[in-house]
Amino acid sequence: MGLLDAILGNAAETDAQEIQLELQQLLAPGETVRAAYAVIRDLLVFTSKRLILVDKQGVTGKKREYLSIPYRSIERFSMETTGHFDLDAEIKIWVRGQTEPISKTFRNDKNILDVYRALSEFAL
Repeated sequence: MGLLDAILGNAAETDAQEIQLELQQLLAPGETVRAAYAVIRDLLVFTSKRLILVDKQGVTGKKREYLSIPYRSIERFSMETTGHFDLDAEIKIWVRGQTEPISKTFRNDKNILDVYRALSEFAL
């Protein structure tokens, strides 16, 4: 993962084995991390069973919120790429039972396509 990419808000693929060790206490028996992407300090983790969104909070990032979304609960998702004047790209994920989508903003299109492809692979 490039430090500059993470600071700028670009999604950067991270080492799945490293994330597997970091989240070991949260994973179900037999559940494995397949892909993980860092956006600034947050993580999108695709496991064999679910999507885990890790929101690192506070100055140090020690406080964290873990949102677990089983793939079967993802109803639809969308991607908005950057334009000439709108430099932010965005992924939205609609989860069963919620009216508003979960939204993640990226600073450019560099790796948003990889995140969208991973979402397509695991959620469909």
